[in-house]
Amino acid sequence: MTGFARKVYKEIYKRMNTVTERLLQFLNSSPTAFHAVENFRKLLKENGYSELMENRVWQIEKGGKYFCTRNGSSLIAFRIPEETPRSFMIAASHSDSPGLKIKPNPEIRHDGLVQLNVEGYGGLLCGPWFDRPLTAAGRVMIKESDGISSRLVYIDRDLLMIPSLAIHMDRKANEGHPINMQKEMCPLFAQDLKENRFTSFLASQLNIPEETILAYDLFAVPRTRGTFFGADQEFISCPRLDDLECGFADMEGFLTAGPGQSVPLFALFDNEEVGSRTRQGADGTLLSDVLLRIQECLSISENQMRAMLADSFMLSVDNAHAVHPSWGEKADVTNRPKMNGGVVLKHSAAQKYTTDAVSASIVKQLAEKAGIPIQEFANHSAIPGGSTLGNLSMSHVSLMTADIGLAQLAMHSPCETAGAKDPSYLADLARTFFASALETGEDGTIRIL
Repeated sequence: MTGFARKVYKEIYKRMNTVTERLLQFLNSSPTAFHAVENFRKLLKENGYSELMENRVWQIEKGGKYFCTRNGSSLIAFRIPEETPRSFMIAASHSDSPGLKIKPNPEIRHDGLVQLNVEGYGGLLCGPWFDRPLTAAGRVMIKESDGISSRLVYIDRDLLMIPSLAIHMDRKANEGHPINMQKEMCPLFAQDLKENRFTSFLASQLNIPEETILAYDLFAVPRTRGTFFGADQEFISCPRLDDLECGFADMEGFLTAGPGQSVPLFALFDNEEVGSRTRQGADGTLLSDVLLRIQECLSISENQMRAMLADSFMLSVDNAHAVHPSWGEKADVTNRPKMNGGVVLKHSAAQKYTTDAVSASIVKQLAEKAGIPIQEFANHSAIPGGSTLGNLSMSHVSLMTADIGLAQLAMHSPCETAGAKDPSYLADLARTFFASALETGEDGTIRIL
């Protein structure tokens, strides 16, 4: 590459990295789903969105901007056009990532050392968690004089570590062995004989009496901060790229999309990594509850609503596997996504993904309109793949849907790798998507408005 070409190349990355730099800042401040939702909540309020409480009667008006949360870990935001909307344009991703959840009564004591008892959340890749600085983050429920309050927690220092067994005591360690979660993955916390050391430590960090801590949802989380790397800074490395990279890019597109004829709706669901079957998951009623309340507030009849949903569209947005440089044979023979290659359309004959020919065609037309590249993913036919939230959400609200994402490596590791250009591609697609509407003619022809 000539000096001039390299300079142009770097300038392209500099422009593209604006979204990516904001993404890494967001990820650094979002160690758990609770923190991610709170950060989105603040961002929406800064942009003039009104918060709707689920336990209140909603007042929704044309031209209004609104959002609601559930469980502090899921969020839906939407805008109402000035005219009666034609349909809904929905992009949904998830807030949670695989990790280590700290159990109640967590202290395990051996030979004067205190470990924390943890269990795996989701399908985490265990090996990279060893010998890596960790800390505790999540939420703590506190007894108040007039009720129960919730407090976000992030211990902003190196607090925990999962030490490996020395090679001298496990001579076959490099040959690989199954990792016993209960025996090997409990992080070292203290060298202390005092009982309830973890609870008292939490209380001191929150500056509250120990006895006021009622319960918590806490995780051992990596302290690694997001960074650019590569010869031309063309890659990013960060925890929780799956799936907050997609959630953040969707939000960028949502906030900057122009007005359209449909209701743009951004959804961020919790618990995708453990099956979505919770009240705040995509297999719960959050999306259908919000759509029903919009319908009622805008005095849309049931018949009208069904017609609107028939022309509505959902993007189920969750990251995809890039071709691994050392394991190319694990990828499909002909569908081989690359980092920095653009948004990935995900296909599965078993309907693990919702994409079909109709929804794929719509996404390709939207991508062309947005001026961004599209690539396609299918699993190697001899290697079963994972699934995501799209098909589970369909059991509650049936819509035309496509599964898309961004290509990454080391999925479900405590530190994942992706392309630095791709978040901007997804933000551009989301911006175009949220400003669009669909119209299906009597002959079945679909127009993008």
